[in-house]
Amino acid sequence: MAKVVVVYHSGYGHTQRIAQVVAQGAGADLLPIDADGNLSEADWAALGAADAIIFGTPTYMGGPSWQFKKFADASSKAWFTRAWQDKFFAGFSCSASLNGDKGQTLAYLNTLASQHGGLWISLGFPPANALASTRNDVNNLGGSVGLLVQAPSDAGADKIPQGDIDTAQKFGERVASLAAKFKG
Repeated sequence: MAKVVVVYHSGYGHTQRIAQVVAQGAGADLLPIDADGNLSEADWAALGAADAIIFGTPTYMGGPSWQFKKFADASSKAWFTRAWQDKFFAGFSCSASLNGDKGQTLAYLNTLASQHGGLWISLGFPPANALASTRNDVNNLGGSVGLLVQAPSDAGADKIPQGDIDTAQKFGERVASLAAKFKG
């Protein structure tokens, strides 16, 4: 079994809820980035020991939260020693809008993984884009690079559409399955 971790920042609880669902699907440990953009030493060690790392951040103003960016900048210590070379990576982002420029954030996460010499795992599910499709369908936002989630700005995490929750669960399962398949 592969060791999977989900490292994420959540500003209002929506991204945290998705991180929990992804982690449940992957059998992963959760590593929350705190409100000041920090992780504990134990969390950094868990990242080093992981076979797969799943990044999660809200999309704010077309990119990751500053707290996530601070974490990413701090990961330069791992980059310098190539500590995360050949690990599997994946990512997700939440925003209030259906699009919300989440694609920009996923491109950032993919680039971060690539800089570390990692192998990116895509979402891997076809979009639900037929006339009969609803927000309850898997991949109803049509992502491919990673998991896209829409969370209403005026509601709590309990109002995230069921299709996004189901996609998050399956995405976690996919990451864990692929990491296990290719592990040593």
